[in-house]
Amino acid sequence: MGISKKVAENLKRSSWIRAMFEEGEKLRKVYGPENVYDFTLGNPDIEPPDAFKEELKKAALSPAPGMHRYMSNAGYSKTRQAVAEVLSEESGLDLTEENIVMTVGAGGALNVVLKTLLNPGEEVIIIPPYFVEYNFYIDNHGGIVKAAPAKEDFQLDLGTIEAAITPKTKAIIINSPNNPTGVVYDGATLENLGKLLKKKEAELGTEIYVISDEPYAKISYDGIKVPNVFKHIDNSIIVTSHSKDLALPGERIGYLAVSPRVKNLSLVMEGMTFSNRILGFVNAPALMQQLVTGLQRESVDIALYQEKRDILYNNLTEMGFKMVKPAGAFYLFPVSPIPDDVEFVKAAQKYNILLVPGAGFGKPGYFRMTYCIDKQIILNSLPAFRELAKEFSLS
Repeated sequence: MGISKKVAENLKRSSWIRAMFEEGEKLRKVYGPENVYDFTLGNPDIEPPDAFKEELKKAALSPAPGMHRYMSNAGYSKTRQAVAEVLSEESGLDLTEENIVMTVGAGGALNVVLKTLLNPGEEVIIIPPYFVEYNFYIDNHGGIVKAAPAKEDFQLDLGTIEAAITPKTKAIIINSPNNPTGVVYDGATLENLGKLLKKKEAELGTEIYVISDEPYAKISYDGIKVPNVFKHIDNSIIVTSHSKDLALPGERIGYLAVSPRVKNLSLVMEGMTFSNRILGFVNAPALMQQLVTGLQRESVDIALYQEKRDILYNNLTEMGFKMVKPAGAFYLFPVSPIPDDVEFVKAAQKYNILLVPGAGFGKPGYFRMTYCIDKQIILNSLPAFRELAKEFSLS
């Protein structure tokens, strides 16, 4: 065999999202893109805000001397200061550039954090349903995955989390607003999680970090504000990207931020910067760092996403599909009309509807659909969804 056994095995378990997207490519060639309703990939269809385009124009027309040279592995000081300033305002804590490392997206940030924290065999708790790559990221660094399923409404279940904690627990990854459910964890929930972890740390004589994965933190609806985890949990680390809030997924620009309340902060930050370097990222892209420096308070028009959410949620629930109404992100996670979500997703393909089975997120019996796609595609899909609902006697 030409590749490692581990990679070969992981290929068999690799992402349903990409597999369904590839199926969509085949269908588009046969039926035309306007007749294929692809809800698989969270790839924003809207353009970055005008402020980003202005920054890009400035960089092209008036390039700063040395702007493409090497830099500190943690990133440009000015960019990290800008990030720290906003996080200080949101958390009420005093963050500086020394709390920030600029990274190659949130995926890069997660790998940097896990590389820095984990000893082989230590455990990381994740919350089904979850972003599937968490499994692979944890495995990358010798960690062991422990699952602590969420409640029926997809809020954190402190009972399952406590049951999953052992003397080997090093971290828990939370994701709010959540992919795939759109659920937002409120401040009281985070406060109670923080109290639980403090209790377990005292019992076990260990430190347990909360890694908060937040690429959707600016995408919330109905007046709901996503709380800052630093306010509620001392041993906390934020990882995020500008893929969603600035619609820059292809640019792979993000950061990690470590709470000033974390013990041995300077050593932790030194480890993060070192890991950023040796994992081969070396540093986040220079041009993108410069462009996002002044955009930390900017975002795409969230109302566009809320409109699409409402169209799909209102119509699908009227047809008989059951789901928790998303408070953020841009996903729906309905219950599959039949227990076998993979079979249901295959059935939907007969109507040129492309969905992702919940099994791909550690939660069989559900399916995920994204609505960061063209509104007209969503509207065009509704008759097909009605036919699909009839097939399964939902309407």
